[in-house]
Amino acid sequence: MPVLAELNVRSTRRHMPTRRVAVDPGFLPLTGRAYGAVLLGAVMAEFLPELPEDELEALPRFLAEARKGRLRIPSIALRYRLQTDTHGLDRARHRIVEEPDSRLDFGSRLIIELDVHGAAVPQVIGTIMAAAAHSDRLRPLAFRAIDAAVKSPGRFPEEYEIRRLLHGIPRRAPNAPGVEWQRETEEVDDWLGVPSERRWAMEVLGIGVDVHLDRSEVQRRFRRLLRQAHPDQGAEARGAAERIAELSEARELLLTDLEEHGGELDLDLGEDLAAEARSR
Repeated sequence: MPVLAELNVRSTRRHMPTRRVAVDPGFLPLTGRAYGAVLLGAVMAEFLPELPEDELEALPRFLAEARKGRLRIPSIALRYRLQTDTHGLDRARHRIVEEPDSRLDFGSRLIIELDVHGAAVPQVIGTIMAAAAHSDRLRPLAFRAIDAAVKSPGRFPEEYEIRRLLHGIPRRAPNAPGVEWQRETEEVDDWLGVPSERRWAMEVLGIGVDVHLDRSEVQRRFRRLLRQAHPDQGAEARGAAERIAELSEARELLLTDLEEHGGELDLDLGEDLAAEARSR
């Protein structure tokens, strides 16, 4: 399945109090059929109607700064901190893909995949950041697509199908430190149907998708990783507080989730969602 364009927006998860956004290196071609511009416009068209009124009022000034390629990082925009560091941030992956069309003997269809599990504001910010990163020659093409979406939010090119991913598409594992991002070309089905927040908490605690979750398992994983992260147990002091806070948040999220589901989480509960997503 060819990937024609890809945008990865990294942002703070919904349950966390901080507001941060970054953009992974992406694949946004602005020459030829300019699939990158199409994708930027589509993401903008999808999320712009969800912006709160105060962020919407601040948008023109942010666009004017980005249009000149002068975004300062780090800085604050639309109440979010723009940064390059992606550690601990959630990921929303938006793509244009080409798939065989079963209705035709020969032929394919173009699909815009929109990852809608995250909040709207960081998706808009990430789209603008990605457009601003282009060269002076190509940047106007990117913003032409964004401007069109601002004028007509919610409208998409008729020749594309729209596929909304309610739970995102995670990697099998995060990149190791120092390993560069690479464009993905295959679907990852292991976590399909598992809500994003639960998936993040499980990944933090090192719990695989095939594990039957209960309270004792969550506590056991938390205590083991907490010992490994604590300076009193030989861990490096730098970054220890952040790691311990992350482990604690993941534990609390899963324990709350378990309580709401009667004390146990069978990940087969996500199979109905997975089947629905695959049928789209």
